[in-house]
Amino acid sequence: MERVHVPATLANLGSGFDALGVALGLYLEAEAEPAEQDRFHYAGEGYVPDRPDNLVHQALRAAFARAGRQAPAVEIRVFNPIPLARGMGSSAAARVAGAALADRMLGDALGLEGVFEVATALEGHPDNVAPAVFGGFQLALADPPLHLELPHPEGLRFVVAVPGRPVPTKEARAALPAQVPHTDARFNLARAALWPAALAAGRFELLAEAARDRLHQPYRLGLMPGAAEAIEAALAAGALAAFVGGAGPTVAALVGDGVEDVARALADYAGTEGRLLALNIGEGVTWKAT
Repeated sequence: MERVHVPATLANLGSGFDALGVALGLYLEAEAEPAEQDRFHYAGEGYVPDRPDNLVHQALRAAFARAGRQAPAVEIRVFNPIPLARGMGSSAAARVAGAALADRMLGDALGLEGVFEVATALEGHPDNVAPAVFGGFQLALADPPLHLELPHPEGLRFVVAVPGRPVPTKEARAALPAQVPHTDARFNLARAALWPAALAAGRFELLAEAARDRLHQPYRLGLMPGAAEAIEAALAAGALAAFVGGAGPTVAALVGDGVEDVARALADYAGTEGRLLALNIGEGVTWKAT
């Protein structure tokens, strides 16, 4: 039997709302085998009921439907170290895992591009899905569904501060206004474009500016007490960039040297019930024998 490994991800990278993302070296693992009826076994972060209406089964069925096939009954086992509802792409990882399991059962009929498209359709936005499938830094669009890998400099890591309290994605989305000023849109367009340019040129000193945002973080920070101060503390401690991970509440800092200094700067935000993680930039979907 083989087991699929799917990385945690950080979406937005500050300025690239619903378009930029990066994979982290923390992996959900899932495996499937034929069964008389759908079964689900979950272990890891948080609580997910052992019922067949989970995100992994849903994505598996959607992938079979895309291939014009009826999904068979399967027993799925998942181990997930990715914190739930913390802005680290746990739902995208689950959906990518389900679609990838289906693709393997279909003889790779969909391929990674098909897995990306199925998971994006279910997720509703591609910024977590693209790095979960393809790894590294990714730029992605939902309509049309496409992705482009950004430069992946060596020696960079992320320090992530994960508070104990969740921020549900639905609540974080509801905090966003229906319209934003034209000046804020221009502000973000320039900085989202700066991300790939700075990575390609090795101008890491520009990444702090590239991560600045006016489209979503200012509206969500009220749901994340201490997050704004944590971002500034990480930058003051030497982080190359710092931003809210996805819809939050995780705060992520991109670091070259000085991981320990940045971790100390983020410790108060993680709190005694949260955690600090130092993670490499991750690979996309991989398969390993069990």
